Amino acid sequence: MLKNLGLRLLGSLVLLIVVPTITFFLQGAGSNNIARSVLGLTATKSQIDAFNHTLGLDQPLWQRYFSWLGGAVHGDFGLSYTTQQPVQDILAPRLAVSLSLIVGALLVFTIVGMLLGVISATGNKIVGRVVDAVSTVGIAVPNFWLAVILIAVFAVNLNLLPATGYVDPSDDPGLWLASLVLPVIALAFAGITAVAKQTRDQMLLSIASPYARSLRANGASEFSLVYKHALRNAAAPVVTVLGVIFVGALSGSVIVENIFVLPGLGSQALQSTLQHDVPVIQGISVYFIIIVVIVNVLIDIANTILNPKVRAA
Repeated sequence: MLKNLGLRLLGSLVLLIVVPTITFFLQGAGSNNIARSVLGLTATKSQIDAFNHTLGLDQPLWQRYFSWLGGAVHGDFGLSYTTQQPVQDILAPRLAVSLSLIVGALLVFTIVGMLLGVISATGNKIVGRVVDAVSTVGIAVPNFWLAVILIAVFAVNLNLLPATGYVDPSDDPGLWLASLVLPVIALAFAGITAVAKQTRDQMLLSIASPYARSLRANGASEFSLVYKHALRNAAAPVVTVLGVIFVGALSGSVIVENIFVLPGLGSQALQSTLQHDVPVIQGISVYFIIIVVIVNVLIDIANTILNPKVRAA
């Protein structure tokens, strides 16, 4: 078990280096574009050259990369090209916003999806068909379209929830929760349907398995069979796919944050990309990779606890 977790951590460290490296070289190749984005289209060649020299953009790309990497190892992601602020000062207040959205979506699509999957597997065929239909719709519907529909219905027509904006929980916990309801639903809906379908299929396999028939023959109650035995066996495969669903939700958070005007990492990523602000983009990529690594490690631990075969390996 420890060996498997160690190998996953090692792979995560490699990912933590590879992704920011690719991002750096893709974004950092056009220093002239960076200068013109900051100085404007009317900037002269001498102004661009002076800007590049001040920020070190006239140095070879590999030299700039190793300079950035040396600082990043110590938590220093450099200065923003557009504001000259430390990148960590720009991103730190936005991290809490993104974590509120991402963690909320993870909890919602895990809990609600598994609950719907269990109900579908243990209910009548009509319930199962409804879950199948909703799952198909949920996977096909893009989160930006769903976000617009949610705003139109619950914010504009019914006036039940705020359409945009974010309230800090220290200011008003109630408004904080209200400001996250629609974004979390928009981000989690596809995950709910995917988890529900996966849970339903795994539950049906577990309930129809030979060990389930043996338990029934020995007098086990249906409640114990479903929630103590079948659900535990079905949970391990479901937990495994949660990592894939989470990565999709993480990328979708960029769109959702911009639609609901949430001051998180996703909205900053779009703004910094348009401005060619490479240090900020690099910092955001590192933050996102760290979040993915932490969630995947937690999923591996949960899978190890639920799956005896993994625990014995």
